[in-house]
Amino acid sequence: MNDMRSRSHSGGEVDFRVIRRVAPYLWPDGEREAKIRVVGAMVALILAKIATVLTPVGFMYAVDGLAEGAPAPATWLMAPVALVIFYGVARIASIGFAQLRDGVFAKVGQRALRRLALETFRHVHALSLRYHITRKTGGLSRIIERGVKGVDFLLRFMLFSIGPLILELGMVAAIFFFAFSGWYFLVIVVTIAIYVWFTFKVTEWRVKIRIRMNERDTDANQKAVDSLLNFETVKYFTAEAREAARYDHSMEGYEKAAVKTGVSLAWLNVGQTVIITAGLVIVMAMAAIGVQAGEMTVGQFVAVNAYMIQLTMPLNFLGTVYREIRQSLVDMRDMFTLLDQPAEVSDRPDAKPLDPGTGEVRFENVEFAYEGERPILKGVDFTVPGGKTLAVVGPSGSGKSTLFRLLFRFYDVQKGRVLVNGQDVRDVTQASLRAAVGVVPQDTVLFNDTIRYNIAYGREGATEAEIVEAARSAQIHDFIAALPEGYETMVGERGLKLSGGEKQRVAIARTILKNPPILILDEATSALDTGTEQEIQESLKRLGANRTVLMIAHRLSTVVEADEILVLEEGRVVERGAHADLIARGGRYAQMWRRQEAEREEEVA
Repeated sequence: MNDMRSRSHSGGEVDFRVIRRVAPYLWPDGEREAKIRVVGAMVALILAKIATVLTPVGFMYAVDGLAEGAPAPATWLMAPVALVIFYGVARIASIGFAQLRDGVFAKVGQRALRRLALETFRHVHALSLRYHITRKTGGLSRIIERGVKGVDFLLRFMLFSIGPLILELGMVAAIFFFAFSGWYFLVIVVTIAIYVWFTFKVTEWRVKIRIRMNERDTDANQKAVDSLLNFETVKYFTAEAREAARYDHSMEGYEKAAVKTGVSLAWLNVGQTVIITAGLVIVMAMAAIGVQAGEMTVGQFVAVNAYMIQLTMPLNFLGTVYREIRQSLVDMRDMFTLLDQPAEVSDRPDAKPLDPGTGEVRFENVEFAYEGERPILKGVDFTVPGGKTLAVVGPSGSGKSTLFRLLFRFYDVQKGRVLVNGQDVRDVTQASLRAAVGVVPQDTVLFNDTIRYNIAYGREGATEAEIVEAARSAQIHDFIAALPEGYETMVGERGLKLSGGEKQRVAIARTILKNPPILILDEATSALDTGTEQEIQESLKRLGANRTVLMIAHRLSTVVEADEILVLEEGRVVERGAHADLIARGGRYAQMWRRQEAEREEEVA
């Protein structure tokens, strides 16, 4: 995130790179309809501006035709009434073509936003576990949200505000030069130049304030999200006031930046008004002198006023549009920086699907470290034959959970190999590998949806009968059926409406529905009470039948029936064997067993 923040302050030359990143979404390859719509919108835009510029012309001739002593019109087309009608038609055409432009372009713009949002969403899911462990959810969601909104604003205002404004300014300046005199042209060009210089200068200052305001907004949002996700923890420590103070501190910074933004906007508006009004007064004074000298008609005087008002209206929005475009570029740059974040684990170009097999898992002299100076696994070597159960035990920090993360390929090993069915997991596609591995984690997190949705998440397209059968196998169907809303019961955010045992059973049902040949049980019962643990163990036994099972356990009572037990300490396998053999050996495992048995007897007493 800090990298994104620092890069968001880089120079304006990056803005053009951001715009180039957006361009393909406006002119997508192979989408003929989108290209036709873009061309149609541009044509409608030009016609709208032509109609806008011609509008004062009819008004000018109508005024001259109504002036005292005016000669009779040569044709009925030059009659005052006809000219007034022309004026009305031109105004309708100006607005009508503008609305046609928006309508034609709407589908292109919304499709571009959808594609970009989908690409960002997919990329975030493709990023490594390491990235997601260190990310801040609230800040990340805001970057995506603001980035997509920034693209939306850029598409609409850069194409339909800045572009048309430049076109209109050029056309009006040309009319003043050819229809009136070069002096009018000079005054208008100087006025516009001073106006634009002042607007851009002040807006650049305001953008810096806006960046600080966004940073405080992001900070406040991620504090709020973090606090709400840890609602129970806040209650445990009666820390509501402390959390409110942290949130308010961030909002205080946002408030100060927002006040500066409001004050600077007031100064910008005052400066713009002074500049444009000075130009208007000078031009109108020149026109008034021309009328008095007989060099201009009253109609031309009215036309000059109409053109100046036409220029004033879009110029008044220039500061806002420029500021929003600059801010949109900053927001989009943050989002594209996120898109440029490389995925730590990715499929090789020649990766193939995992071949079906017995489900054999092998670790060959595996070495791994999350950080270079702190190795976690130091030459771990073992094999789990297909259909057998291997349990891994050991103290916290010994590297137990790291084994399953490497098997699931959340990370790649630094040395050695991890093989499934004799294939290096780095040589197969991640999708096929993960389809073959099911996980029942210690901390089951459910989607804030129905029980049916959470069980059905195990396999897309599962039938109702299959979902119910999975629930029966996990011994949770009777509980669900007894609920007022049955399978349609909402589980709450992260599944908080269910107990720990109920969540674990849903997780087991979900994995049963997935039906993977390899199963990982990552301390799946360590957070449960003894009674619930025994019930869940029965479900896990049924789940593990005829599957290759890797059990990562804290309670040794859950691994007694494993075919082989590994004792892991400081990243090394210090003992291995069946439960009875390890007890008879009287080594590290036997010590751990005696300690846990003594603790269990104390609990019973």
